[in-house]
Amino acid sequence: MAELGTGRGVWRRKPIETIEEAEETEAHGEHLTRTLGLWQLTAIGVGGIIGAGIFSLAGTIANGVAGPAVLVSFLIAGVASAAAAFSYAEFAGLIPRAGSAYTYGYAVLGEIGGWFIGWDLLLEYTAIVAVVAIGISGYINFLLGETHAQLPDWMLGAPGTGDGHRVDLFAALLCLLIAWLLTMGIKNAARFETIVVGLKILVVLLVVVVGFFHIDTANYHPFFPFGLSGAFTGAATVFFAVFGYDAMSTAAEESKDAQRHMPRAIMYSLAISMVLYVLACLVLTGMQHYTEIDKESGFSTAFKSVGLSGIADVIAVGAIIGILTVMFTFMLGVTRVWFAMSRDGLLPKWFAHTHPTRHVPTRVTWIVGVASALIAGFVPIGEAAELTNIGILLAFAVVCTAVIVLRYRQPELPRSFRCPGMPVVPAIGVAASIWLITYLAWQTWVRFAVWFAIGLVVYFAYSYKHSELSHADARGIPRD
Repeated sequence: MAELGTGRGVWRRKPIETIEEAEETEAHGEHLTRTLGLWQLTAIGVGGIIGAGIFSLAGTIANGVAGPAVLVSFLIAGVASAAAAFSYAEFAGLIPRAGSAYTYGYAVLGEIGGWFIGWDLLLEYTAIVAVVAIGISGYINFLLGETHAQLPDWMLGAPGTGDGHRVDLFAALLCLLIAWLLTMGIKNAARFETIVVGLKILVVLLVVVVGFFHIDTANYHPFFPFGLSGAFTGAATVFFAVFGYDAMSTAAEESKDAQRHMPRAIMYSLAISMVLYVLACLVLTGMQHYTEIDKESGFSTAFKSVGLSGIADVIAVGAIIGILTVMFTFMLGVTRVWFAMSRDGLLPKWFAHTHPTRHVPTRVTWIVGVASALIAGFVPIGEAAELTNIGILLAFAVVCTAVIVLRYRQPELPRSFRCPGMPVVPAIGVAASIWLITYLAWQTWVRFAVWFAIGLVVYFAYSYKHSELSHADARGIPRD
């Protein structure tokens, strides 16, 4: 017999044994289609991890935060992310449903815990899409400069990023482009993602192989120009660049065999990405002194500085194409979290509507597309990047905690993947996430507190009364 629904009020939980049931009957028949295989999922994960971290943020962090120790920043973030990845992999095999951390939190920590994870991810993922779009825009501007094209200053950046800048038009339009692509159906969109991820990996390998022959080891000194604290601050800032597998896991409901494929895709995507990150950071800081690295188009300007303008142009084009996959992954993630929350009744079910033939949540996709376009168009990349991390780090801490709780609460549940080193590994994920949070700027805390307060109002004004579990409680129906 399935476990009866446990907990009451804000602590009520969705029984794990029943989460997979009624997939096509929830929310009045709104559902997603299972079409993704292992390598498509891995491509989505790699697509979400590799992108802005290499092509944009690596230069930004190296220049003004960590210097050559940007490599250490990525390693610290990678270790923290790996500890969390094991926890995500266990949950992904156990609960193959849309929503990722939101769904896991709802099942283990109760409705209020799931709500705030989901609420955080709505903001964080949307902001990540915007940050990545701004990064692409920097490379577009680099290419335009190479062709001596003269464009109006007002359309080249957000207010405050340059003389006469009013809006980053390219970044805003890219957000709308990805939204349109996602509305075309997951099968076609995933095919595009897989092809482009392959091209992106080739570009990164080109950077590593060619750049290796132009490394000047003198550029590595001093290695910690901003001290160890600079490396830790850099890790907190680049953390969103090493957890694309989280957004990928929101697509579990669209995987052909999520219980087997999702855990493997999570581990494969993180391993591939971290190797490429380490090699790319070594090349970038070895080719140019950290004080000379361009914050927006680091690799292109680095190669141009050593007389390889042709390679620089190829990298710029590759960056533009490749970073699109990050936007794809995280916009996919936020729309699936929103869909899952709406299907559960925590947000209006109107948002859970899917296209009658493509079976994708078109309404929320366009809303996210417009919201991310506004952020990308009018917020500088540094401020937007800081907006992305605190909620994600908290979500990681919650997921790592939840996997420990569930392992001891229900050890008999069938798990296709088991987090190793229990409870030490997930505990490392919790500690690392909380530690990195302390290095974020106070402005980030203020923004998060405001979003948290809004979430409290929305939950108690709407979500608490309208959730599916609330309706079941009102009718006296066991949640089994």
